[in-house]
Amino acid sequence: MNSRIKILGNKVNCFNGYNDLYQNIIDDFRNENIRKGYVTVNNVHTMIEGFHDSSFQAIINEGYLSLPDGKPLEIVGRLKGNKNISRLFGPTVMEKFIDWGRKDNLTHFFFGSSEATLSKLKEAIEEKYPGTQIAGMISPPFKPFAEWNNADFIHAINLAKPDFIWVGLGAPKQEKWMFENFDRLDQGLLFGIGAGFDYLAGNTKHAPSWMKNASLEWLYRLIQEPHRLWKRYFKTIPQFIFFATLEILVLKFRRSK
Repeated sequence: MNSRIKILGNKVNCFNGYNDLYQNIIDDFRNENIRKGYVTVNNVHTMIEGFHDSSFQAIINEGYLSLPDGKPLEIVGRLKGNKNISRLFGPTVMEKFIDWGRKDNLTHFFFGSSEATLSKLKEAIEEKYPGTQIAGMISPPFKPFAEWNNADFIHAINLAKPDFIWVGLGAPKQEKWMFENFDRLDQGLLFGIGAGFDYLAGNTKHAPSWMKNASLEWLYRLIQEPHRLWKRYFKTIPQFIFFATLEILVLKFRRSK
């Protein structure tokens, strides 16, 4: 079931779980409701980015789907009255789509990260999900978009004709690249997957289940990558709690009138 809500002005699509998401997308493909587009996978960071930056919010709101990656988004969604919302962790979305896609003969393209990580990713996929059809992999340079040979990347993806294009450039860079380029593709659904490549490749460890359920996965990642993440988390988390709480209180006040 696909319904939607708004969190801080950002669209969030609600599904009952991973299988519900997969079946909705497969049905849209089969019914030719979509041939190409992009999916943003959102957390507290991207919600705050969209809240403060209207151009980034437009990227989220104009995409084919906007998924609630972070547990706090699920909590806020339920407090706002949507009981169908379920957290859809980006790396798990990618793994389940790779796994389930084998029976549906779906092909995958991986765009982002380093050559070393892509090599480890390919090995991990072949070991865990034998028979997966990998259409191609590209590690773009760690430079601004203006310095990329972007036309070559688009040409390579179009030649490969993938069903799913997994984009691991990190937010908000990956969302901006998808938005600027999805219309140049002949086909394929782009997913902004963030650290998904690192999880499956084994570079980043999953948090224990109890931390995921307690909305503490951010803390586990912070412990693993403190120098990169501390500033982002301590800037965005308090803001999200404040503004989301305010939004919920205003909504409840209006409903009570």
